[in-house]
Amino acid sequence: MPLSTQSQTDDAQYILVASLDNARNISNILKAITFKDHAIFSATPNGLKVTVEDSKCLQANAFIQADIFQEYTIKEDSVGFQINLTVLLDCLTIFGGSTVPGVSTALRMCYMGYGYPLTLFLEEGGVVTVCKINTQEPEEPIDFDFCSSNVTNKVILQSESLKEAFSELDMTSEVLQITMSPSQPYFRLSTFGNSGNAHYDYPKDSDMMELFQCTKTQINRYKMSLLKPSTKALALSCKVSVRTDSRGFLSLQYLVRNDDGQICFVEYYCCPDEEVGED
Repeated sequence: MPLSTQSQTDDAQYILVASLDNARNISNILKAITFKDHAIFSATPNGLKVTVEDSKCLQANAFIQADIFQEYTIKEDSVGFQINLTVLLDCLTIFGGSTVPGVSTALRMCYMGYGYPLTLFLEEGGVVTVCKINTQEPEEPIDFDFCSSNVTNKVILQSESLKEAFSELDMTSEVLQITMSPSQPYFRLSTFGNSGNAHYDYPKDSDMMELFQCTKTQINRYKMSLLKPSTKALALSCKVSVRTDSRGFLSLQYLVRNDDGQICFVEYYCCPDEEVGED
């Protein structure tokens, strides 16, 4: 791969270098969290975390582990910057994001540090394009304070079944109501749209349900406008973990396999829209 033959002395100036044989393995994951222009990049020796937020009510995180990359070098404990995600995706797909077998865009991503641009070297079919994207000082991401010790209910579903539910529910509804309970209906999704109320129930012993851990009945509503961006992650994923904590905050964790069969995670946090009394 020509990119790997770049002068090693060039690398000395960078505090972060990440290389991929197939840029689609990162562009697909980033598309799953692209609902605002700007994203916060946090790099550690474990890999990249990319965060996008909307009005302190919604946060999406993409976790791209270091071993996804063919080369991953970081010279500091942590490296952070803010970047225009839309521009980054445009650069990553500059060759058209080919899906032809055996044809892929190689990527080498380099960052020199605070105040410097993120430099992308993209190569396909012997043609190398260099893109430099301005970076900004990162804002502090919102801490949703969602910790596993406060999780009251958790289910893990095969993504296909959640896609099916969304296709049957009325997406003109302003909210999605999620009921999680140790007793029936166990796990229910409800909408209240133009064509009336609709419910989609999952028995706890359903083939589509891989894990069912509910300790108490919770009924919470979430703005559909906030949840809609997460359907991009759902479309890519094979499994989804749905968790709620004692405050009714929602965590949707998607397991995504890339073109090479490696696993990445995308997580959405959403705050509840309103309290709904238990039946």
